[in-house]
Amino acid sequence: MAKSSAFCSIFHLLSFLVLPIWARNSQLYGKELWQREADRVTDLPGQPPVNFRHYAGYVQLRPDGHKALFYWFFEAQNGAALKPLVLWLNGGPGCSSVGYGATQELGSFFVRNNGTQLALNKFSWNKAANMLFLESPVGVGFSYTNNSKDLYELGDQVASEDAYAFLVNWFKRFPEFKSHDFYITGESYAGHYVPQLANLIYDRNKESIKDSYINIKGFMIGNAVINDETDAAGFVDYAWTHAIISDQLYNSIKRECDFEQISHSSHCNVDIRGVMQAYNRIDIYNIYAPICLNFLSKSAPKLLVAPHFLTQHELWYKQPAGYDPCTDDYVEKYFNREDVQKALHANVTNLRYPYTLCSGVIKRWNDSPDSMLPIIQKLLKAGLRIWIYSGDLDGRVPVTSTRYSINKLGLKVKEEWRAWFHNSQVAGWVETYEGELTFATVRGAGHMVPVFAPHQALSLFAHFLSAKTLPRASRF
Repeated sequence: MAKSSAFCSIFHLLSFLVLPIWARNSQLYGKELWQREADRVTDLPGQPPVNFRHYAGYVQLRPDGHKALFYWFFEAQNGAALKPLVLWLNGGPGCSSVGYGATQELGSFFVRNNGTQLALNKFSWNKAANMLFLESPVGVGFSYTNNSKDLYELGDQVASEDAYAFLVNWFKRFPEFKSHDFYITGESYAGHYVPQLANLIYDRNKESIKDSYINIKGFMIGNAVINDETDAAGFVDYAWTHAIISDQLYNSIKRECDFEQISHSSHCNVDIRGVMQAYNRIDIYNIYAPICLNFLSKSAPKLLVAPHFLTQHELWYKQPAGYDPCTDDYVEKYFNREDVQKALHANVTNLRYPYTLCSGVIKRWNDSPDSMLPIIQKLLKAGLRIWIYSGDLDGRVPVTSTRYSINKLGLKVKEEWRAWFHNSQVAGWVETYEGELTFATVRGAGHMVPVFAPHQALSLFAHFLSAKTLPRASRF
């Protein structure tokens, strides 16, 4: 006991000496310093050695302490003190940013060997930035509430308020990142999460005291749900132009369905069910990818909410999805291991349910505005940098949907549609608009772009952060 006390005293003294004066004077200094050190991940099972620090744990949202969101934070591989801070959010609503973004897409580690080992991701986004993955809202992954009533009160507004509260408190634990340029990124239903959180930060910054100011500079969203009407029209058009549905079904939908309306005729509902059935034995999130045959006996994870007109079709929740194509299974096995949870400081309340990639305990989603376009317009005028990207093999929120949605903004084109390149190959196409909006496609990628085009995705991300134009054709 004496040795332990002496060590703690020495550690406290050394920490005090290396911290800047403003941190020493903070009343939160002692508590948050110790909590940050407690959150550091040092013995993660199956992890290869790395030269950067990463942290995981919980941030209580408010003084009552009944809500806590789980995070996993990776410092940049080089020059962390000089690089921006980026928050990543997966969609759903109700899917895990740790299980998808951090360990299947753009994080530092991939789960391999049936959930027994981690492999380094050569194209991790922490090559370009400090990356923060958040499981939001409560009920997702390891994030929890001690009040079951909260699970019935979730929606876009609650998710946004809780994510904002998380950030304010997270910066108290990691104050050295508070002055960094801050960006938000995400995919699918994060097309709602990201703009709404950015908008809340922007509004609160105008009235906030210095301690809660967040240095937001912009956001980037991929294959994003942003406008129900155009998302729906693009969904149907993509299925037809990519030979998923017949001419007869397509023409019937055009005749029977009005996507500007919330409710639809019985004929329209039958036709939409036909579209969903057409996707029943392929991966809707990448129409040319194989599916995990072992996965067909399970209920597929709900990677994102459908537009309102699709939620009534139960087949929506039975589409096979995922790519390895069985990586989803490996990830769930890994995060349900007790030694993994202990190393990540997760599941400290002994949740009554197992970890799943998409939540099975969220009871209701109470509000989901049909369009994010007004927020995007507002934040463009405010000077935020906004990039939207689209993997062009995604059938769920396809490139057609995103193009229709962007056209609804009515922005003046600054640089017309052209190819962009990576390693002397066409990586996709790009168009830029007056203000700070860029739209880029990623050729040959599905809904989860970093899974299918990791090198191109990292290049896209790095150019977004630097506000540099995507590369033009190289000379051959």
